[in-house]
Amino acid sequence: MRVLGACSLGGAGHFYPLVPFLEAARRRGDETLVVAPSAIGELAAAGGFSFRAGGEPSKAETAIIREMLPVVSRADAVVLGNRELFGRLAAGALLASMKQAFLDFDPQLILREPCEYASVIARPGGHAVTAQVAISLAEAEAASIAAAAPALEERRKGVVDELFASPYMTYFPASLDPSPFATTLRFRHGVPASPRPLPPWWETSDLPLVYVSFGSVVSHMSIAADLYRTALAAVTGLGARVLLSVGTRFDRSQLGALPANVHVESWVDQADVVAQADAVVCHGGSGTVFGALAAGVPLVMVPSFADQFTNARRVADAGAGLSLEAPTNAPGRTGQARRDEAHDSGRIRFALEEVLSDPSYGRHADEIAREMAAMPGPDEVLARLSACEPRAS
Repeated sequence: MRVLGACSLGGAGHFYPLVPFLEAARRRGDETLVVAPSAIGELAAAGGFSFRAGGEPSKAETAIIREMLPVVSRADAVVLGNRELFGRLAAGALLASMKQAFLDFDPQLILREPCEYASVIARPGGHAVTAQVAISLAEAEAASIAAAAPALEERRKGVVDELFASPYMTYFPASLDPSPFATTLRFRHGVPASPRPLPPWWETSDLPLVYVSFGSVVSHMSIAADLYRTALAAVTGLGARVLLSVGTRFDRSQLGALPANVHVESWVDQADVVAQADAVVCHGGSGTVFGALAAGVPLVMVPSFADQFTNARRVADAGAGLSLEAPTNAPGRTGQARRDEAHDSGRIRFALEEVLSDPSYGRHADEIAREMAAMPGPDEVLARLSACEPRAS
């Protein structure tokens, strides 16, 4: 079988959910090809997958939208991110490359991340099974499709109905993630059996380990330096080892002098870190949140935009962490004001100390980890998916 992995903008958090299925396809002898913007090429090469660079919007076009996401209302952010950035700009730029991939590679199965729409628009009628591999909670992804719908239907009528009818694959557990999609296949999120030990970055290894990450997208935004400095202020003097990941495009000199208990890296293998961490501080992005939960690690979340608010609430309601989302009903609050309040270092410090000292958060995270570990592996889910019949356009 020929399997095409389709990815849009968004970096590692959008590509990595496809990897378990691309690897499963390769194990059974399938031919694979990844079509995505050029920034994904390095990630695909690291996995040993054939790659074809597709078109993408200019950095100027995407930067305008990304800078607005944390400061506009949540409703406006949903439209800007899903309809304008992914549904219109990114899909339009990738469309020609995707059409050519259908002609040259002739895929029989398409695995797409939820923000990638060009593969569905370009798919010939009744040709190839298309499946969406989740990066967010199902409720958030259904809302994203609804927000993008006007831009998608301009490209091809009926494409939105196809998206909702296509198989939906997710590593998020049912207890936190009820799904509105017609066919939902849940799969086990991989946690390394033997995680690689971290280098001896700290003088002692007896203290708890706290991992701080705000994802790969934030590092491209103007709020990054303030956000990282706020996190550093929160953990200064904390009785813990702290590892802060800032992304490959962030200039670490902006952080100034680091607290003695903090080590900063541009990138680390999240699976290795969370397997050894005692707590994770993050923005509530799905990749970090559910990667931590799969390892049974409780969280402190400071959501800013997109699906982060929903993720943080679900985890907090389950008792597996704390959300520092500011009240939305405060009069006169703009998105920027909410962001500043949610990232206040004092609140992060208080929440982190509570999560580290109260074992109930870890117990609830462990319960979710056991639920996730009991789900079928990618090989089994891919076999079920391969037996599906293509839907007509």
